[in-house]
Amino acid sequence: MRVKICGITNITDALEAIEAGADALGFVFYEKSPRYITPIEAKRIIEQLPPFVQTVGLFVNLFAPQVDFIANLSGIDIAQIHFEADESFYKSLRTKCLKVVRAQRKEDILKYSDEYRIVDAFVEQYGGEGKRLNIEWFKDLDCSKIILAGGLTASNIKELKGLNFYSLDVSSGVELQKGVKSKEKMTEFVNSINELSK
Repeated sequence: MRVKICGITNITDALEAIEAGADALGFVFYEKSPRYITPIEAKRIIEQLPPFVQTVGLFVNLFAPQVDFIANLSGIDIAQIHFEADESFYKSLRTKCLKVVRAQRKEDILKYSDEYRIVDAFVEQYGGEGKRLNIEWFKDLDCSKIILAGGLTASNIKELKGLNFYSLDVSSGVELQKGVKSKEKMTEFVNSINELSK
């Protein structure tokens, strides 16, 4: 199972996340977030990363040309669209993207079921609050295109055993404080995921 560690704000956390086993790093381009990073700061980090690590930018309430501009400036691979965007937005967006489902009820997790998508718990502040989804919602469901986010920690990973999520997306669950990651927590998180497959 793949791992994305989101809310990267500095090169030390980025490299330690990769060392811990992260497949993808997330950068928050939402100015109201305590994990906000400027596109230029993200670019400086991305330029120092080893090969084969994907980079993802989180966007909230922007127009498609703005997303494309920031994506090009920062050098991210994928745009994470963390808001409700209409069809015209996606038609005009040139950057490869992931849609985010901010689920409030079980029915919500079926949205975009034919696409790879992030499923996160609904919070007013657009994520990073550590709110968990009801894991029971995913039982008997094909989760192979779902990237699960929201309130994940090393201690609750075992509850996901038997569910075939494509990837897990963690931010606050591996932090010392908002915007600062813990090497130990990141390592423990990835090790917990590896235990699932045994």
